[in-house]
Amino acid sequence: MDVNCEGCAGCCIDWRAIAPTASDHERRGPRKPLDGSYNLVPLTREDVISFLDAGLADALTPRLWEDESGVEIDGVELAAIDGKPVFFVGIRKPPKPVAPFETEPAWLPTCAFLDPKTLQCRIHDEDVYPQECAEYPGHNLKLGQQTECERVESAFGGERLLDDEPPDALSGLLLGPQAIGQKLFVYPDPEKLEGVVSRLLAGELTDDDRARFVAAAVAGRPGTTETNPETDETVLDEVRTSDSWVGRSITDWEAMVKNEEPDPSVATRVEDERGAPPTPGW
Repeated sequence: MDVNCEGCAGCCIDWRAIAPTASDHERRGPRKPLDGSYNLVPLTREDVISFLDAGLADALTPRLWEDESGVEIDGVELAAIDGKPVFFVGIRKPPKPVAPFETEPAWLPTCAFLDPKTLQCRIHDEDVYPQECAEYPGHNLKLGQQTECERVESAFGGERLLDDEPPDALSGLLLGPQAIGQKLFVYPDPEKLEGVVSRLLAGELTDDDRARFVAAAVAGRPGTTETNPETDETVLDEVRTSDSWVGRSITDWEAMVKNEEPDPSVATRVEDERGAPPTPGW
């Protein structure tokens, strides 16, 4: 895709707080996400395994949805298949000091892998780069949906989407039943989510909460709602020990947003010095 990303990263940042008008495009449709994350990228099972193998599982987080015909946990009706809550796995978006679209620096929810200084992805050329990110905004164009590039153009001007023809070599969109076990996962033990759902609604998920969903996604059998319990247990133990530069930097970002002025250069100390991959710059 031919897009102009310099100084933008609109698809990686929740920029609604600095937008001239409100946007609710993610909150339309019959099912409302329980979390408040904007443009959460749905990872494939292969993506999740890649993050796990790279020791970056602590960068991942789940998304669940409300559904009146689903299963009730913590007083919330959740979308479910065969009584098992369904979920995506995405990348966490901690607050970071960023200045997209030539604006002044501000604390905005930002992809855990985006460098606040260059506004470039730290894993763009790595094996863990998600399939959805690699093909963006091709899937939107294929489905006739507005892209984040176009939303940025409308809000801040300029040209971001330079080619509106979706590429021929797109991977499968994984919609409907074919997504089960590949992009849409089921949690095998609903009763174990008691308390977790309340924390998700409050934006207070713990590392252990997130680990449970990563393990369930990896342990799922593609094309089915079945889960391999041995794999689930093994992966859960592995994710619980994750301690990457990402997880440690998120802890710092969440503490700093409360009482520090936004300064993108602080990323050198918070991320780079912890081993975050560099970006080439523009």
